[in-house]
Amino acid sequence: MSRVTLADVAAEAGVSVALVSIVMRGAPGAGAATRERVLEVAKRLDYRPDTRARLLRSGRSQLLGVTFDVRHPFHVDVLTGLYDAAGRAGYQLTLSAVTPRRDERTAVAELLEDRCEAFVLLTPRMPATALAVLAEQRPVVAMMRSVRRRGVDVVRTDEMLGSHQAVDHLVGLGHRRIAHVDGGELHEAAERRRGYEEAMGRHGLAHHVRIIPGGSGEEDGARAAAELLDDATTAVTVFNDLSATGLLDVVRGNGRRVPGDLSVVGYDDSSFSRLGHIALTTIAQDVTAMATHAVTRAVERAEGKPGGEREIVVAPRLVVRETTAAPG
Repeated sequence: MSRVTLADVAAEAGVSVALVSIVMRGAPGAGAATRERVLEVAKRLDYRPDTRARLLRSGRSQLLGVTFDVRHPFHVDVLTGLYDAAGRAGYQLTLSAVTPRRDERTAVAELLEDRCEAFVLLTPRMPATALAVLAEQRPVVAMMRSVRRRGVDVVRTDEMLGSHQAVDHLVGLGHRRIAHVDGGELHEAAERRRGYEEAMGRHGLAHHVRIIPGGSGEEDGARAAAELLDDATTAVTVFNDLSATGLLDVVRGNGRRVPGDLSVVGYDDSSFSRLGHIALTTIAQDVTAMATHAVTRAVERAEGKPGGEREIVVAPRLVVRETTAAPG
């Protein structure tokens, strides 16, 4: 079914297109009876103004381009927050996905073609120099990654604090042999790893520090779990929730009890981690706060408003569920 146009409304109401335009814009120049008739016809025909075309004619799009990775469920949670924040700001989102066969540069190039006014990039992987070059074309807000480039704004979680909270929780339960499943070469992995090591040292457990190679996917957690099946480790912090679920499947599948034999702490508080059969203790990133900050900063930059901190760091919080307890 074709889109209802101003001309359709004008023909049905028996007036000119110019007069319909006046009525729909709320501008003066139409009598009360005519205005009422036009609005009634527009409602009956389900006419919807093409706000995007109007904005483009004015040289604006009020579009924020967002890149996200389809392989990471937490990005979906963040997108929900971004949509809410953009709606409150009077902006719309244009999404461009990163997939196993579609890299980040391709995703960004598509957004440039869509005339987005600013970019919000979820955990961008491209080098900082490339982000700086992109920021010369459009305002760029990098979420969940630290970028030390003056032209790139950052909204991220205090990753080290999150790891501190995870280790503090486990030590408080009585654990001493606490391992960490790493996130590999991902940018935020280094901060989470450093936070784990620092917290272990602060508790006098530096001699128990153990880093297990991992990554961001379920298969990475499953691989890491194999190293925990026959040793004395009683607790583990995992790079993210998705990796933690892979680890849980293998550990439980081999007859070890969680949390009786092994306590597990994830990271992100992804929506699936709250499901009853997972009930994962995790470090929650404040999606609402981060999304609001990211959209606010992107809009300010798009509208040429000066000021504001270049980097906004949001505190995470521990969420205790059913995968942690005192050593069995």
